[in-house]
Amino acid sequence: MHSNDVSTAATRADGDRTREVLHLRRGGTSVVIDLASPPVIVHWGEDLGDASSATLDALALAATPQRVSGGLDVTPVLSLLPTPGHGWLGTPGLEGHRSGTGVSARWQLAAVDATGDTARISLVDDESRLAATVELSVGVSGLFRQRLTLRNSGSSDYTVQRLTAAFPLPWDAAEILDTTGRHLRERSPQRHDATFGTYVRESRRGRPGADASLLLTAGRPAFGFERGRVHGIHVAWSGSHTMLAERVPTGEAFLAGGELYGPGEIVLAPGEAVTTPWVVGSWGDGLNELSWRFHDELRSRPQHPRRPRPVTLNTWEAVYFDHDLDRLTALADAAAEVGVERFVLDDGWFLGRRDDTAGLGDWHVDTSVWPRGLHPLVDHVRGLGMEFGLWVEPEMVNPDSDIARENPDWILRSRVDLPAVARQQQVLDLSHPDAYAYIVARLHALLDEYPIAYLKWDHNRDLVDAGGGPGAGSHVHAHTLAVYRLIDELKAQHPGLEIESCASGGARVDLGILDRTDRIWTSDCIDPLERLDIQRYTGLLVPPELMGAHITSDVVHSTGRTADLDLSAGIAALSHFGIERDISTETDADRERIRAWVAFVKRVRPLVATGRVVHVDGADAGIDVRGVVATDATNAVFTVTQAATSVAYPAGRVRLPGLDADRRYRLRVSAPAGGVSDAGQSPLLWAQGDGIVLTGRQLAVTGIRPPVQHPGRLTLLELTEES
Repeated sequence: MHSNDVSTAATRADGDRTREVLHLRRGGTSVVIDLASPPVIVHWGEDLGDASSATLDALALAATPQRVSGGLDVTPVLSLLPTPGHGWLGTPGLEGHRSGTGVSARWQLAAVDATGDTARISLVDDESRLAATVELSVGVSGLFRQRLTLRNSGSSDYTVQRLTAAFPLPWDAAEILDTTGRHLRERSPQRHDATFGTYVRESRRGRPGADASLLLTAGRPAFGFERGRVHGIHVAWSGSHTMLAERVPTGEAFLAGGELYGPGEIVLAPGEAVTTPWVVGSWGDGLNELSWRFHDELRSRPQHPRRPRPVTLNTWEAVYFDHDLDRLTALADAAAEVGVERFVLDDGWFLGRRDDTAGLGDWHVDTSVWPRGLHPLVDHVRGLGMEFGLWVEPEMVNPDSDIARENPDWILRSRVDLPAVARQQQVLDLSHPDAYAYIVARLHALLDEYPIAYLKWDHNRDLVDAGGGPGAGSHVHAHTLAVYRLIDELKAQHPGLEIESCASGGARVDLGILDRTDRIWTSDCIDPLERLDIQRYTGLLVPPELMGAHITSDVVHSTGRTADLDLSAGIAALSHFGIERDISTETDADRERIRAWVAFVKRVRPLVATGRVVHVDGADAGIDVRGVVATDATNAVFTVTQAATSVAYPAGRVRLPGLDADRRYRLRVSAPAGGVSDAGQSPLLWAQGDGIVLTGRQLAVTGIRPPVQHPGRLTLLELTEES
């Protein structure tokens, strides 16, 4: 065993055994690992400081359970890769077999390579002829990552059924929060007690799915966004996955997650290995702090978008399939006039695509609609100073397409008949070499012919019964890896290309796809009131500059609700801002209001792209308070949204936390589009020009009385440090 930093390790004699203890520290997080047999994580969470070898040793000893009546002579503990071979009777980390035999694994520690914030722990079981490697790291913001590799060192095939990473929880983490949802309402929160037993959240959709929980979190009862210790995990994988929370009667509580393998999907031949996706854990005193760790870590990546996020207009809800050059150039003219920087042509440009029943997969420009190709529109858009973007859905085909008719063996299926149809489309098996070669060639051809700066990459159906052909096993794992390879290849050969992950809205939002893309489409529903929760809970994982949020039409297409323009713009402004409406038909007054909001967004987007998102816990369910505070706490923007009527009228005070308690801030009511609705007699509005000055402590503790608003209205507040 080896440690490059002796301050992170402690050893002690335990009978005739020697135990080593590792302490990984970074970003305010400590992870302590007792390398007894089997290795155990005895702490994940608050930084324990520069702990001495003696205290680390004592911590490991103090975490060891005693023998109890009715149990095993050695009470089992949650190890790094728990199995029944060690007496563990909870959910195991590994399940597999050799044609029904060889189901047991009992690990011995083989080697450790550790530094101050990473460890690579090698385990072997000579009897089962298996070897495992557990990679652990603590990132710059305190995120804790685990990844497992299992190798078959035997002479026969080994089928892997489960391979998941476990994250221990404090025993007082007795309440669970996760999310569910559907198309047009992703990320709907649900809470319940963490009772004894197992709570499982799985996606069998071949993608995370609209009903998937980005995070599975557990914390002290009644934890909120501002307070209450909470831990959560995320599986950084774009295929099927599993997450669970479990409490067992021997006093162990934990979260676990990993890829969900289909039957017979992972069969390791002798010498072969499989590696799980990273499973990423965060913690905090409240969900805000938990989310900041994710945001800070993502922003530290070398590939994270650095330039200001372009204001985007997408054509879908403006024109749908009506691709008329004159209409689209008029829309581009209007977009440029209000300050749009990226113009995206959505679905309908390719061969035979007059509606959503045909053409998908035939990635050639339809000359019956575009006789000179897309060049006239692209040239016009770029001549106006905007980037050009294009919608694609490379993983899908309509059965009514040339590519599907000519290559039926390219479609994911497990039977002779095709799987159930969804949105009149099926899924290409990109792990099929010929299918992959066709798609990558067509995308390269488009990117070579046209100066496309951005691909809106859609994924409009779940993978159902997704085998590699009649009678074959599941190909979800292989297909997902092929998608990653495809995106990586396109990015490598077309430097500067940006890609959005869209999946019938927000059905593929995960850190696997975000390692390769530049933003996600948060939801197909852009009703601003619906977006409050969708963006709040998506934002637990995804920083705001990577969440697409657009101004909707006055009558929202997905809900039929009439939406105030200022409400729609204000809720979109604190994300990656865009427009999803036909602004070529706007009145001059409304177009001027949109121009003012675009100017505001350009002014505050450096703050949005670097600041810390703050969601405020409040007693009034009808009022939503959220904001972004600069990392140096010198300025902030908050929105106060009257989402529903309140019993109190006027409303009670709302707090604005997250600022420096001892600094003084000038608070102003901002109105980018001119004027504030329903001004009433609010003193804040009387002081709209000069504002008022309060300390950060006063804002966070005492708060302010917001202006009276009708439901569906928003007040925008800007705060700047007062010297």
